[in-house]
Amino acid sequence: MDNFIQTVTDVNSVINDFVWVKLGIAILLGTGILMTVLTKFFQVTHIGHWMKNTLGAIFKKDVSGHTKDKTISQFQSLCTALAATVGVGNIAGVATAIVVGGPGAVFWMWVAAFFGMMTNYSENVLGIFYRRRNINNEWSGGSMYFLQDGLGRYKGCKHIGKVLAVLFSIFAILASFGIGNMGQVNKIVANIESAFKIPALDTVVFGETTLYAVLIGVVLLILAAVIIVGGLKRIAEVAEKIVPVMVVLYVLGSLIIIFTNITEIIPAFGAIFKMAFAGEAVWGGAAGVLISKAMTQGFKRGIFSNEAGLGSSVMVHSSSNVVEPVRQGMWGIFEVFADTMVVCTMTALTILTSGVINLRTGDLVAGATDSTLVGTAFDTIFKVGNVNIGSMFIAVTVFLFAFTTVLGWSQYGTKAWEYLFGTKATIVYKVIFTVMIMSGALMTSSLAWDISDTFNGLMMIPNLIGVAALSPVVMLLTKNYIDRRIKGKDVKPMLNYDPRVQAEEEAKLKADKDAL
Repeated sequence: MDNFIQTVTDVNSVINDFVWVKLGIAILLGTGILMTVLTKFFQVTHIGHWMKNTLGAIFKKDVSGHTKDKTISQFQSLCTALAATVGVGNIAGVATAIVVGGPGAVFWMWVAAFFGMMTNYSENVLGIFYRRRNINNEWSGGSMYFLQDGLGRYKGCKHIGKVLAVLFSIFAILASFGIGNMGQVNKIVANIESAFKIPALDTVVFGETTLYAVLIGVVLLILAAVIIVGGLKRIAEVAEKIVPVMVVLYVLGSLIIIFTNITEIIPAFGAIFKMAFAGEAVWGGAAGVLISKAMTQGFKRGIFSNEAGLGSSVMVHSSSNVVEPVRQGMWGIFEVFADTMVVCTMTALTILTSGVINLRTGDLVAGATDSTLVGTAFDTIFKVGNVNIGSMFIAVTVFLFAFTTVLGWSQYGTKAWEYLFGTKATIVYKVIFTVMIMSGALMTSSLAWDISDTFNGLMMIPNLIGVAALSPVVMLLTKNYIDRRIKGKDVKPMLNYDPRVQAEEEAKLKADKDAL
């Protein structure tokens, strides 16, 4: 048995390295650069417009007001997508990137996010344009639909589009069980056990599993079951309440630490930019840090964090009440901005200004590891006597980040399952997904996490093939929107590939010129 597990581990390691390092980063960045150029740097040239129609429109009724039909509001779709993307990677992932790749990794994380904005934009534009109603009159959209109905309409590509759509759905389901479920729950258990010591619950029940882990698993399973079985609208309602609060509190806590150490802000930025291009020989040991290591860690952790290019968040963005594909695309830009440019940057600056890591040598303070580095940084300010309030806050934050990630990924898996087996069969997936939460709480091996990480990476291959192949469609939709909404031209709107849906959506625009 041990030999079999080792063989699986070795094979997965080879595939994972190829998918994420040798292939994934290149095609992700390549697609992001391609879409940035083709849309004429939309994320920069129209920054005022997309900020006004995302962050600046949050309190508008047609953006955040609850819908009466089977759709969710644009703000709810953002919160649900952020629930899945803002997770453990924003805290432990950033810390690992800095420890392994040096402060320069943060710069490359920003670069990945800059181009990732337009990858996420393109995915969501295509998701809205190729979405359809299911038998429950709910919107269903995502990579599988634009692969089938978009790429599949190209000459000679009908079967290719269908095969890629099926593969994407299979990889999404498998990834949802691992990265989106067991891996997150496992991190929740580890952080709670570490931050809130209760000796009476440390009794080993079986193997290496404690009573503490079992109880946490049961509580999470019950909470998740109540929310997930209730469907997308219930998930969205929970997400819109938790996500804004958890992000704001985390950012405020980080800002307190950063400005308490205000004299270290300039040295921190100096280390980020300096070591992005020239690793110092003393950082991380005598061998030094090569630029390639900083780049790899920055790109990889940035992509892990915001998921731009994986095609995951498209499945929930497509359920929005929005009419204009480009308007939802702009929420995709904001999603990456909020996840990486805001939350990940706060994590990085908290670490680099608090003194928990030596900016010159890379040495960590005594007792700290990459997984506890952020908690240690918060303890430098938030501490009462011997009670580490900061670590407790981070443990709660990780719980909220990770649990909402579970909720978000449950919707991704549901939509992928629906594509393969039909709408009525989704209850089967929801039951399996909920039960597997317990497995995550009891899991002691990292193999399940590693394998699901590979499936997570495999999702992006068919997705990015679809985005690149349909880039002319994205260009047309973007130009059509700019001509109508920004330049004021009298042009027929492009809203959906299906003439019947196009007519329905066009009627909504005519009924209310400000309809979103």
